[in-house]
Amino acid sequence: MLKRRVSISLRLTVWFGGIFLAGWVLFGAAMWFNLKRTLVNERYLTLSHRLDRLQVLLNKTQSESAADRFADYQEFARATGGGLAEIFRADGSRALPSPTPAAQAFPWPAIRAGAAQQFVYVKSRNFWALARRSSLNGDTVYLAAASPQAENQLVLDRFWEGLLASAPILLLISSACGYWLSRRALKPVDKIAAAARSISIRNLSERLPVASTGDELERLAETCNAMLARLEAAVNQIRQFTGDASHELRGPLSFVRTVAEVALRNPHADAESRRSFEEVVDETAKATVLLEDMLTLARADAEGSSKALESLNLVEVVEEACAIARPIADERRLALAVSTSASRLVQVLGDFATLRRLIWILLDNALKYTQAPGRIDVALSTAGKQATVLVRDSGAGISEADLPHIFDRFYRADPSRSHVEGAGLGLAIAKWIAEMHHAELTVASELNRGTIFQLVLPIC
Repeated sequence: MLKRRVSISLRLTVWFGGIFLAGWVLFGAAMWFNLKRTLVNERYLTLSHRLDRLQVLLNKTQSESAADRFADYQEFARATGGGLAEIFRADGSRALPSPTPAAQAFPWPAIRAGAAQQFVYVKSRNFWALARRSSLNGDTVYLAAASPQAENQLVLDRFWEGLLASAPILLLISSACGYWLSRRALKPVDKIAAAARSISIRNLSERLPVASTGDELERLAETCNAMLARLEAAVNQIRQFTGDASHELRGPLSFVRTVAEVALRNPHADAESRRSFEEVVDETAKATVLLEDMLTLARADAEGSSKALESLNLVEVVEEACAIARPIADERRLALAVSTSASRLVQVLGDFATLRRLIWILLDNALKYTQAPGRIDVALSTAGKQATVLVRDSGAGISEADLPHIFDRFYRADPSRSHVEGAGLGLAIAKWIAEMHHAELTVASELNRGTIFQLVLPIC
């Protein structure tokens, strides 16, 4: 199961937005509870002040008659709090009649025995009620008043609605800011990644840019550069060894081959000895080719793409490479067809010998893996500012698993193709020659259906 790749910037943005949203919800909840407590406290203070005024009224009317006192009491109740005021005895009975029908019908909470004051929420009516112990004509009474919670609830609801309405906008702004900050913070990582992608075995001497920031990115770049330095040293040692070994072995191989060829000229040698010397000559010839290929790649690593190029006719290069391959194709009963563009002149910048070697490598690969009676087609065409050389065969083909590695050095395909002689260096050399000519060499293949190599070069 393939995992979907999510960038660090996007993940940081999601985390930033999520944390901000969670923080905003917690902040909003804390502010809501704080607002609610503040509004309840204000409601308590309102009721407390109302009871203070009621207490003052009762104290002022002590010398008045009961009727006048009750009249003043009714006027006070109707003027404040919608008439919701009562005076209870400790047993819960009314010390004075209810001043208004609303007070008479209100579900006043029971007075707790011995309580100096109680502030109670009457859920059935959504009201707050405050009762405070006092005295009237020497008797203990409780002054009570009530106030609605509706206005407070409206304020709380509007606050919560505003909080929820602003959350998407703030989340969008925070996510955009988070993405911008993450991209800005990770921009040096993109530069390091781009520089790292540009470094290959051809340019191991290059290093990643190191910014003097003193942070983790600086340490990462320095660590990568140290790793590249170790890789460069190891690769240079391998190149040196390959070049030196190839060069030093040329002399002994030439000597062995010469001795074997001289021995073959001896008319007195018996048949078995002659066969042995012939095998020695064949094997030394193969070893010589291998050493030459290794030296070529060693030079390619050392020189890169610095070879001087000149204007040449690609048609002549293709025809000369095909002329070399035709006798071999005829001997193996393979049909070799060559088709060049209508124009006999296709000018490209290149080196005639190395470009011919590239075409020959592709033809040699087709000759090796195509069984009789097979067919090899070579086609040269032009389109715009590009020339394309196709080498198509009807051979064994290359498996899908082997295709990505076909241009790797010393890579041999699956065992079913191992009967063909070779060291796996030809296509690596072909790839290097293509790069040297600023060309693109690609391959497409299907098992038992054949292979197509495509070389695209710029026309000068």
